[in-house]
Amino acid sequence: MNIYDEYRSKLRTPDEAVKVVKSGDWIDYTSNLGFPALLDEALAKRRDELTDVKIRGNLMFGPVKAAECDPSRTHFIYNSWHFSAYERSLSDRGLCNFIPMIFRQVVEYYKHFLTVNVAMMCVTPMDEHGYFNLSCATGVARGILEKADLVIVEVNENLPRILGGFDETIHISEVDYVVEGAHAPLHELPAGTPSQEDLLIADHIIPYIPSGATLQLGIGNMPNIIGKRLAESDLKDLGMHTELCGDAYYELYKAGRLTNRNIQMHRGKGAAGMVFGSKALYEWVNNNPGIMACPLSYINDPYIIGQIDNMISINNCIAVDLYGQICAESVGQRQISGTGGQLDFLTGASISRGGKSFICMTSSFTDRSGKRKSNIVPHFSGDIITDPRSQAYYIVTEYGVVNLVGLTTWERAERLISIAHPQFRDELIREADRQNIWVRSNKI
Repeated sequence: MNIYDEYRSKLRTPDEAVKVVKSGDWIDYTSNLGFPALLDEALAKRRDELTDVKIRGNLMFGPVKAAECDPSRTHFIYNSWHFSAYERSLSDRGLCNFIPMIFRQVVEYYKHFLTVNVAMMCVTPMDEHGYFNLSCATGVARGILEKADLVIVEVNENLPRILGGFDETIHISEVDYVVEGAHAPLHELPAGTPSQEDLLIADHIIPYIPSGATLQLGIGNMPNIIGKRLAESDLKDLGMHTELCGDAYYELYKAGRLTNRNIQMHRGKGAAGMVFGSKALYEWVNNNPGIMACPLSYINDPYIIGQIDNMISINNCIAVDLYGQICAESVGQRQISGTGGQLDFLTGASISRGGKSFICMTSSFTDRSGKRKSNIVPHFSGDIITDPRSQAYYIVTEYGVVNLVGLTTWERAERLISIAHPQFRDELIREADRQNIWVRSNKI
């Protein structure tokens, strides 16, 4: 049987394909633009026939109809490895649970511990060799598909074909069913408008980045601001080795700053595990020999990251306490996002020759009542710790940059208070003194 006959023999409608799902099954939707919207809609229509079907996904932009159609969670229980804003809204409504993880280890979790009865994901159209490209979800997709008892691929003609790397494809012989259908344009993640504080934070970081550096830029508004600032700089020959390829890298490419010439392991190629952003970004990565998609078990491996000279990691957080503990994923016990790869890159960049890792945040925020509150706090009480104090490196606010490596508890408190919002510095000094981590009698 040739590949086209095999394709036709496996072709099903979405309604036909999801008939394989049974009560009690574990279903996987993989990640971001791999979300199988047609299959999810068909599965939701089977709600009253099924009970206790568990679904995993991450960074989904929504709507996940199987979750939305069942407020009681009698039929479908949706869970996420890393919350998007949409999944956070589901969680706030009691329709999504979080799965703690470190991104580089997710596939190993599947391999050794987890059950996947049916995996469903969007892929590009099959090529002349019988391969579907895993596109923007390559980072975790292949390992999940390999663990599944049954694999259903949903062909989305809008997805970019992102060259490998490795583990960026699946062959028709490895697929049980193929689904086709019309899809909406790909979800775009527009860049927000930077605040004055955001611009100051970016400008504090730029002097630490040398020409020839390789960049990892995390999720959020700050990476796009950094990319724009770097595009306007005179830096040369920057590289990309990143969990997420977003529009910041496209801006650097357009400005002639991104060449990937100095990355030892994949010279001339920027490596990424996931891609999402604007339509222009999707067009840029499509069939681009300068971009390669790889699994996060490789991209996020601290040993691999540490072999890249001048590796610069830039990520956001929500709050830092005076001990240097970093919370990047919750407000109290409310899950906001996830650990993702932040700890992976913090570790890897710290051992890179010339490497640096920056964790960024504004010094304060204004709550719903209009009251200003500090993002540098005396100590955490219930917030999830993303990065332990033992691995804290550069912390950045609009008031400056401090390096916490090798510092005592009182030195950490002193430096962190120096970049806190001035309104809170006296209070933080008093709290540090109560916690016995303050030895200076004079104010900063």
